[in-house]
Amino acid sequence: MARRGPRGGGVAKRERILRAAIRIFSQKGYFNSKISEIARLAGVADGTIYLYFKNKDDLLISLFEEKMGEVVAEIRVRVADEGDALSRLRIFIRNHMDLLTREAGLIEVIQVELRQSKKFMKEYVPVKFLEYLDVISGILEDGKREGVFRPDLNVTLARRAIFGALDEISLAYVLSRKRKYDPAAAADEIYRIFAGGLTGPASMKGGGG
Repeated sequence: MARRGPRGGGVAKRERILRAAIRIFSQKGYFNSKISEIARLAGVADGTIYLYFKNKDDLLISLFEEKMGEVVAEIRVRVADEGDALSRLRIFIRNHMDLLTREAGLIEVIQVELRQSKKFMKEYVPVKFLEYLDVISGILEDGKREGVFRPDLNVTLARRAIFGALDEISLAYVLSRKRKYDPAAAADEIYRIFAGGLTGPASMKGGGG
């Protein structure tokens, strides 16, 4: 668990460290990155980082948990005011794909570097990631209650399929040097693919625009 760090200007300093870590990890890779490089970019002494984080693993995991928490909070606000479940699903998918350009460094760290951490993959319980999946589940459950989605829809399977598609396409985008597709256009295509399956043979009512 990350440390609290000193009071006063500690919150701003901690955020600078996290932002510096995103930049260094995405540029040099997690294993090739040094705490001293992160400290230099953040404008703090090397030892200051250890006031907030136990080690580099702790910094990586804290980075994921806190930034993922921000993403979850943002998407909850964005889908809250939408009318039907199809509209909320489209907003969710668009927001996820928009992160590829809006938070390019963070997404690269999550998609590539985080998966190389044995501590993260084997020991860490990704609370905020599970909350992210819960947002999808909520949309799907709402859709069933509204009569927009099929009544026999398996929510657990559907949410993993939706996230799996977004995750795979995001990873391909991050790893591709040519950037062969536009994230916004890809989001609309992903939405159309899943909306058709979720609603069944009926027309895709709602979620337009």
